[in-house]
Amino acid sequence: MSDFLYFLNTADLQTLTQVSGVNRQLAGNLIAARPFDAVEDCLKVKGMGKATLARLESFASAEGNESENSAMVPVEKEAMPAPVREIPPAQDSAQGQDSFFRRLGRAFLFFMRALIRLVLLAMLFIAVGAMFYYGLPYIQRTFIAPVEENTEQIQKMEAEIADLQAQLDEMNGRVTTLEGSIEAHSASIEKLEGMQAALEEQLGENNDALLLELKHEAMFTRALDTLARARLYLAQSNFGLAKTDAQAARDLLAELNAEKDDAVLDKAIERLDMSLGNLPDFPVVASGDLEIAWQILVSGNAPASTATFTATSAPTAVATETPSSAPEFTATPTPFPPPTP
Repeated sequence: MSDFLYFLNTADLQTLTQVSGVNRQLAGNLIAARPFDAVEDCLKVKGMGKATLARLESFASAEGNESENSAMVPVEKEAMPAPVREIPPAQDSAQGQDSFFRRLGRAFLFFMRALIRLVLLAMLFIAVGAMFYYGLPYIQRTFIAPVEENTEQIQKMEAEIADLQAQLDEMNGRVTTLEGSIEAHSASIEKLEGMQAALEEQLGENNDALLLELKHEAMFTRALDTLARARLYLAQSNFGLAKTDAQAARDLLAELNAEKDDAVLDKAIERLDMSLGNLPDFPVVASGDLEIAWQILVSGNAPASTATFTATSAPTAVATETPSSAPEFTATPTPFPPPTP
């Protein structure tokens, strides 16, 4: 057993691989685990078993016997090399034929492997091409096209919103201008009203023809400002206030006509009556009558076409176009002839 333990601790890699069942890896593991204190310690090496250990022991015993026998034989002469036997030609041919078929088999195997790889590569290219051919249109229809349509709709909506915002800003500007004009006319009407009251007070103290003429001018200008404000209220679709101002202007003109008895005032009052009759149900027709009354008062004559508008049905909407800026009524009406004493 000590000889076998010595064999395990001293045998090289080539000697160990001569044993059946011991490969280079197991022999390397045995060499790396040495030295062994006991034979059983080699069983702890990975890949080592009892059967392999028995074959190692048999191989070691055989090697030991052979070395003993060779030591006992006396060496008489230097050993001559064994004569080389010539291989018969038929045997060489068989070996050459065998190696040719092996090479042919290996070449065929290599060719089949290359062919299989080529077929698999072609199938892969076909699969990728089919995926692109059928997959891209599907992705285009399912994902890309809806996103593009939604983006286009969003852009259109944003453009519409921007247009509406611009229109709203423009309308707000017009409304601001109209409100400013209304405030200006309201201030002017208040001043004229105060002026008229002062003139009436002075006329009560001194019946002067010039004061009376100034009173008439104040009343006439006040009626024009009131009509102008009524037109602005109509532009704002504020029909209630428009009707109130039209009625106030009509009363002023009627009061003035009672003292003047002027045909121009009669025509203007007639048109104002027609406008009041159409408010608030027919604002478009009422606006036309109010405009004619305004032109009569400013020019002193009725316009060329003063056709009477007869409303048969209520209009669906009020005129949307509003004046961009409030008119400034700076025209001075034709003075009325002085009253005869």
